[in-house]
Parts: sequence; C-alpha cells; structure tokens
Amino acid sequence: MYYTVRHLTKFVYSNDVSESIMETRMHPRSDALQRCLSFQLSVSPRCRVFSYRDHLNNNVHHFDIPGGHAQLVIVAESLVEMEEVAPVPAFLSPDAWAALDADVQAGDFWEFLFPSEFAKPSPLLAELAMALDVRRRDDPLMVLHDLNNKLYHYFDYVPKSTDVDSPIDVALTQKCGVCQDFSHVMIALVREYLKIPCRYVSGYLYHGERDNDRSINSATHAWVECYLPQLGWVGFDPTNWLVGSDRHIRTAVGRDYADVPPTHGIFRGSASSKLSVAVQVSPSEGTPLLDQEMPVPEDWSMLVEKAQQLPAPSNPVADHIKHMQQMQQAQQ
Repeated sequence: MYYTVRHLTKFVYSNDVSESIMETRMHPRSDALQRCLSFQLSVSPRCRVFSYRDHLNNNVHHFDIPGGHAQLVIVAESLVEMEEVAPVPAFLSPDAWAALDADVQAGDFWEFLFPSEFAKPSPLLAELAMALDVRRRDDPLMVLHDLNNKLYHYFDYVPKSTDVDSPIDVALTQKCGVCQDFSHVMIALVREYLKIPCRYVSGYLYHGERDNDRSINSATHAWVECYLPQLGWVGFDPTNWLVGSDRHIRTAVGRDYADVPPTHGIFRGSASSKLSVAVQVSPSEGTPLLDQEMPVPEDWSMLVEKAQQLPAPSNPVADHIKHMQQMQQAQQ
C-alpha cells in the first residue's frame, strides 16, 4: 500500500522575531515494515535545511532562520510504501514470560524499561493498574491485548483536553485525553507493572471511509510498541483499540513524546506564538515517473498558499478604536 502524507505547520508571532531555530521529525522511517520513497521539507522564510539520524535511527531535520520574520511555515510531503503487517496472534507460548525476561537480559532495552519524563509512576497510575488488573498473568501478549482494550473503554477521546506537556495525572483525573495521553498511560503501566520494554511512536494514521477511528484525521497520531519474544516490536493503538497495521505510518520512536515531537525549537524576540497544524494522509498509486511530481490536491495547494501569506500589518489607531468600541459595548 502506498500513502501520500502532507503535513503543514505554521507559527504566527505576535511581533516580529529576529531568529528561529527549529528541529523537525516529520520524515517517515524506512525499515522492515515501511519505506519512505520520497520526502521534501519546505520552509518559509527560505533557509538551508540540514539533516541527521539520531541514535534510534529517526530522521531529524534542523534549520536556523537568522533574519526578522512574523511567521514560520513548514510543509513536509512524503510518499511511503507500507508492507502488509502479519496478523498478531491472540497469545504466545506458555513459557513466553521466561522467554521475554531472557531477551531483556540479553538485549539493550534499558531506555524503554525505566520511567521517562511523560511516562512515570504516580498514585493515580497505581489506582488505575489495580482497577484494570495490570499484572503479570496469562502470557505477555494476552495481557497487552487486554490492556489495549481496557484503556480504549476507560478513557474518552476529547481533542484539546490536555496540552503537549501535560503529565499523565491530568488525563487520569479527567478520564479523557488525546492519543498522546493514551500512549503515555499505557507506556507507564507496561514498564512499571509488566516489565515489558515499551516505546512511544509518533506518526500518522490513515483514516479510511469504513474505519471507525476516534482520533481525528487532520492531526498527527501516536501509539506504542511493545517488545515481545518471537514477534519483536508490536504496535498497540489504545486510542482506537487497534493493533499496529499498514495504516500506521511511523515517523519516529522514543521513550515518550519529549523525544520525538514533530517540531521542537526556540525563537529570539519578545513575542508570543500561535501554532496551527494540518495533516492529510491519502492513498497513492505508487511512485511517479522520473519526470513527474506527486499530484497535489487543489485544496492542499490553497491551504499552503494561504498559510504562506503574511499576516496583515496592524494599525495601532484602528486597533485602539476597536478596543474602545468593545469596552463601550461591554459597559452597556
């Protein structure tokens, strides 16, 4: 299966900033399950973009815009080939716990076994573990299937109910969150109470017409991967009660969100920033001919063109008059 992924990110600053330094993780990974056939990153204002791979083989791009600017627009476009994922069984062999412990003892999984910034134990997590019966029983795969199901039903999916830097206790208190919260809670439970290596996956999910997904199709997605004997890393998506499939397009893996945010940077200047994101994942017929480019839908072209238009300059006098009118209306 081939997918075209388009990811637009826009930062608008309240005042001109003098410099922006940014790092992005939007380039899909290439491994046994998927191949990124083409990738293009466009930045406005224009600048030179550099890239490297981190210690987990994630593709990272970074750039520096030293001149004054009122906004920053990043457009990433990818063509990805996804392999059909073999069905994940319902359970493993009777000695699976022993086999898992032997693999962990012999391997290098420490990063994905210990607490991390957004996936750490707490009293609320302990209460949830008891309520959901998260403990070593049956076999590792059966427990993970059960946990994936229970988290889906325990939490409501509510967009914008948490922030990117919210600790898991916010979602645990509200009993709702977004895909990032579902993933962090599952990671913390699996590491603390099951002692199974578990990592955070950032990427995209293709939403077909017949797919009953809770997560929204205009944003990035997150899920988890757990290491299991005989199977390796297996994906679990507690937001949508899914097992990782050829609809899950992986861009980066890490301990939690702090390791793999799509954008991470700073700017120089006295200003606040407003972030807006648009994502489009659509099936593709495959690689275009050498003298052809990937077709770009008209609606996406208009969205990018609109995003790159500079905000209208402010008029101090008009702003003051508008403010006074609003004050008078509020007093009436």
